[in-house]
Amino acid sequence: MNEIGIIHQLATALFEARLPKGVLVSHFAVLNHLTRVRDGATPLQLAQAFQVPKTTMTHTLSGLEKRGWVDLRPNPDDKRSKQVWLTQAGRAFRAQAIADLAPDLARIARDNPGLAERALPDLTALRQYLDSTRDTGTPE
Repeated sequence: MNEIGIIHQLATALFEARLPKGVLVSHFAVLNHLTRVRDGATPLQLAQAFQVPKTTMTHTLSGLEKRGWVDLRPNPDDKRSKQVWLTQAGRAFRAQAIADLAPDLARIARDNPGLAERALPDLTALRQYLDSTRDTGTPE
């Protein structure tokens, strides 16, 4: 787990160096989640998915909304909450952020042939295991 933590720190620093000033990997992560998993999630659902307090997610969403990357709209199913929707600008920013990181990823792949392909199955299995035990501490 220590190696994973160090890799996470180094990868985060690399990615944030490619992002515009004031934009964090956490901002990108929310845009990426909405793209990959589900547009229209509530702030509470996003906070649960990222395992952060709702206030932290609200702060992150506020920054994304100020940049025009998400719209917060009333939730038609629960008038007390909102839903988060990606804007075209948010989708474009996400795509550009990925493109800006591509040369770094290509260099890593070139300098370490096959490393990611060999590591991915084990890392995926570890993530799935930890995800299945995050609430109860035991596998489902």
